[in-house]
Amino acid sequence: MSRPAWRSILKPMNSINPEKTAAELTSFIKNAFDKAGFTKAVIGVSGGVDSATSHELTKRALGEKNVFPYFLPYEKIKPIVDQVVSLDPGMDRLRQGNIMARVRMTILFDQAKKRQALVVGTENKTEHILGYYTRFGDSASDIEPLRNLYKTQVYQLAKYLGIPDKILNKAPTAGLWEGQTDEGEFGFTYKDADEVLFQLYDLKKDNVEGVDPGVVEKVKSRVSRNAFKHSLPILPFDY
Repeated sequence: MSRPAWRSILKPMNSINPEKTAAELTSFIKNAFDKAGFTKAVIGVSGGVDSATSHELTKRALGEKNVFPYFLPYEKIKPIVDQVVSLDPGMDRLRQGNIMARVRMTILFDQAKKRQALVVGTENKTEHILGYYTRFGDSASDIEPLRNLYKTQVYQLAKYLGIPDKILNKAPTAGLWEGQTDEGEFGFTYKDADEVLFQLYDLKKDNVEGVDPGVVEKVKSRVSRNAFKHSLPILPFDY
């Protein structure tokens, strides 16, 4: 069977040096906290690779006793979420998921205030460019250690840091509803998305090679639909 025309012998996107990256990000977190005058951190953990990696880096930077993780599944925030949902019982599950994300962040920032801490975020570069986040929800933070790493690079770093296999092998999910997965919602894999984004944004190429053209268009479409998220709030004279 011949290879599809869109396949090529291109090398995959750049791999990271996980040891060097871990050292640099640990130093970044420590210096950022020192500069801001804080010694404690609050972080929302979901059981996924991004929050586990961000959590581990923060512990290395500040010491475990100074890092306060919060696991906030729907069952823990149900009373608050349900009160908001009751205002419009017919709302769809995407709106409900946005409410969950914003309730979680409200709790995290409140706990940070209580503990005189900063909120550490867990967003990676792939999610950010795709706009795969809730405005003023899971995108809200004081510091984002993983923002410059694509999802597949986060996995490389996580493996080096010793994140358990049960987390590394878990299908990425925002936990918005039963059976929801990121890649199922996208219609493409993180591996393909990262290759497309790497060629477009890092290599500054006009045409992506080595990825199914249909997938390339899906990735571009999602980026385009969510591009407005990167320029909020909209200010006078921005146009």
